[in-house]
Amino acid sequence: MSDHKKVKDYMTRDVITVTPDMPISRIKEIIKETGHDGFPVEENGEIVGIITTSDLLIRDITPTVRGMMSDDIVIANEELSISDASRVMFRMGISRLPVTNENKKVLGIITNTDILRSHIERSTPEKVDQFRDTLEQLYGIKTLLSKEQVPINELKPTQDKVYADELQGRTYEIERGLAEPIIVVKTEPNKYLVVDGHHRLVASNQMGNDKITAYVITLSKKFKLGIEKTAEKNGIFTLDDIEIISDAQHPLIAITGSLRDKNTTIKK
Repeated sequence: MSDHKKVKDYMTRDVITVTPDMPISRIKEIIKETGHDGFPVEENGEIVGIITTSDLLIRDITPTVRGMMSDDIVIANEELSISDASRVMFRMGISRLPVTNENKKVLGIITNTDILRSHIERSTPEKVDQFRDTLEQLYGIKTLLSKEQVPINELKPTQDKVYADELQGRTYEIERGLAEPIIVVKTEPNKYLVVDGHHRLVASNQMGNDKITAYVITLSKKFKLGIEKTAEKNGIFTLDDIEIISDAQHPLIAITGSLRDKNTTIKK
């Protein structure tokens, strides 16, 4: 049920890069010519910073890019998932993420607009159909599908942990109407087993919502699924049993300043 879309599928590859010794007057010209408001800074084929229109507004003007650029920036590997990229950008309060290879050469850039486009293109109905087909083949049953507003207090989770920074991302989506429905299996008249969407569910609950939109799969026979048995074995019965993990760093992101200080790269 994971989102397999990656940064490389949505990033802009035709990226204008600048150098640290480029005059600020030339940067202003490029901004006017292209309409872009940020450019990765490369030196000797490696990213060393980024310069944006905001830098020109909040810093004292210097003759060249070197004195104006931000050199502690977040960069990403192109294999980073879109979901994790959105988490990082939301948590760090940034609107663009330079994408580099293992040698820190710029391959592209992904923006919050690209993230929004990826969410709009999600194919949740296909995920639902795939799960229904699996259920029917494994258990020899028939299923019915509906889309409903389900009471949160009637939902039973099957996942034991969620991540705090991703909860921020899901909250952002819910507030703006961008969140896809969760997927649940109706096991009893007032009981639903959560199959996909635990971060959306926990975020919605934290926001004080009583209901959440869900794709509801109803089984033709009443029985307990394996994922429910596993959840119960692990002590997961209600939302209160889900652990919220804070301060987890994804292995496919880095901060350039840290890389310079330690001369190391975090790899998956």
